[in-house]
Amino acid sequence: MTNPGWGGAANEGAPFQPRCVRHPDRPTGLACTRCGRPSCPDCLREASVGYQCVDCVAAGRKDVRQARTVAGAPLQSQRAQPYATYTLMGLNVLAFLVTVAQSRSIMDNHRGSSLFEAWALFSPYVALGEWVRVVGSGFLHFGLMHLAVNMFALYIFGRDVEFVLGRARFAAVYVISILGGSAAVMAFDTISVTAGASGAVFGLLGAELLILLKMRRSPTPIIAIIVLNVVISVTIPGISFWGHLGGLLAGAAATAGLLYVPGWLGAGNQRDKVVTIGWSSLAIVGLVTLGLIGVRIVQLRDQMGL
Repeated sequence: MTNPGWGGAANEGAPFQPRCVRHPDRPTGLACTRCGRPSCPDCLREASVGYQCVDCVAAGRKDVRQARTVAGAPLQSQRAQPYATYTLMGLNVLAFLVTVAQSRSIMDNHRGSSLFEAWALFSPYVALGEWVRVVGSGFLHFGLMHLAVNMFALYIFGRDVEFVLGRARFAAVYVISILGGSAAVMAFDTISVTAGASGAVFGLLGAELLILLKMRRSPTPIIAIIVLNVVISVTIPGISFWGHLGGLLAGAAATAGLLYVPGWLGAGNQRDKVVTIGWSSLAIVGLVTLGLIGVRIVQLRDQMGL
């Protein structure tokens, strides 16, 4: 006598049902349309034709090339958050709050602030070895309005440039733009105390101009913004024309190294080669900018009799 609950003789003669390749304990009548292996519903994913198992879906993704921007940054299906832009804005705001706390003034924060005194760009002090001013000055601002204008511009242009270049390249272009602005100030304006993120913002303007040209879009709007700001820099006292111009040229040169140099050197679609040449170009622009600063330091030290 057979107990039906044991599944013995009562199941003899029943048709054999395949088992899921990933879950052997699950009988299934379904199969992957790509590899043909039996798969349970939990292991199948809808495809353009039929259903594929998770292994075939994963293999298919490896075969599909990652879509990228003109600068080689991964292109996301949804626009990624511009975390690098937000981080840079946060650092600028943080530096401003420190100077406000030290000076106890939101408008005259440059008076009585030890951070401002240590970081503001003054060429003779850089020549004396205070090199932190070359970069630190790019995070200081004279009053709330100065900060607000630069942060608004950084927010507007930083998001677009970061989306195309990617976070790491964007951050590198930003820093190189600060260095370019400092190099120009040290070369042509040794008597002024300068500070602000506007040199870096001008570098982003130069970067966006190159991006538009690479994408074959009309550069007219960004050119108009650059010309307008150059005119303002020349006509309004107290604005560092050389800092703006140096940042613009350095940012444009760094971006050109990313967008154009790999093609000029025949990298084509070779991903690794494009990345290597792009970063090498960035490094060269940065080193040239630092070299110009170093030459100017030597000249200033000679003039100071040191």
